[in-house]
Amino acid sequence: MLIGNHALTRPLILAPMAGVTDRPFRELCRRHGAGLAVSEMVTADTSLYASRKTQRRLDHAGEPGPISVQIVGSDPATMAEAARVNVGLGAQIIDINMGCPKKKVCKVAAGSALLRDEALVGRILEAVVAAVEVPVTLKIRTGWDRQHRNAPRIAHIAEEAGVAALAIHGRTRACGFSGEAEYDTIREVKQSVGIPVIANGDIDTPRKARQVLEATGADALMIGRAAQGRPWIFEEIAHYLETGEELPPRPPSWIRDTLLGHLDALYAFYGAEHGVRIARKHIAWYSRSQPGGSTFRQRINQACTPQEQRRLIDEHFASLPSWEEAA
Repeated sequence: MLIGNHALTRPLILAPMAGVTDRPFRELCRRHGAGLAVSEMVTADTSLYASRKTQRRLDHAGEPGPISVQIVGSDPATMAEAARVNVGLGAQIIDINMGCPKKKVCKVAAGSALLRDEALVGRILEAVVAAVEVPVTLKIRTGWDRQHRNAPRIAHIAEEAGVAALAIHGRTRACGFSGEAEYDTIREVKQSVGIPVIANGDIDTPRKARQVLEATGADALMIGRAAQGRPWIFEEIAHYLETGEELPPRPPSWIRDTLLGHLDALYAFYGAEHGVRIARKHIAWYSRSQPGGSTFRQRINQACTPQEQRRLIDEHFASLPSWEEAA
């Protein structure tokens, strides 16, 4: 699949997720088979770029390309300037957020709130595309609510503006993350435009990945929540799509080593104190399907140093049966 002049090694993309897809997580998912990993959304207000939080989000040092940075805002000129600044900081693809359902984003008429103003959508996309020479992509939902599913019209506006690819989460803003994703709307969009279309929503197993590709005709898949605590899902999906066979479950020792490597990257990126706090949610995700996970998470949340976290993780995983024994 091509996004502008960038050929993805695999049509599997890590979705941008605030507070999750930092550089350590993006790099980890890329190593485990993601063809592209989109950054956490970055505000279009460049006056805020000096903050430590935003500086980390703008840090792409050593990251494998293509580097895709998502920006969020509602003013065409501000969005265009943010795109230019981020390209100067290393972005090779600019992604525009018109899909975030969070109230704090929608109340400032950004994210999925923009889907209610198709004229403004067009002005933003035209301004950003004209501002930079790198490909511009767009992420949307199927509409504001079930009575206003306008994804096909937004897709035509995007194509006419010069957007290089379109990702669609198969829910309206009103749906949040409840209910099942509506793949029929994604299929309708795919059949009506010539640019690549990326399907997103509820893709959590290799078999589901194939079903979604067949149901939508999409050019690629975007994985979000299912990659939390399971970054190797990209390898699992890729193997299944290529061979029709599922990989065996990862043994606990392998998962432990992957988790510890992830934590080391977090400690290095954020520093020990902040890295420990950031690590807690990732540890919870890695352990959510394991026996004794609830008790383990209570203990790990009391750990205040990297050494304590690593010790408790070693103890927990040593207590788990291997997948051969579990079978």
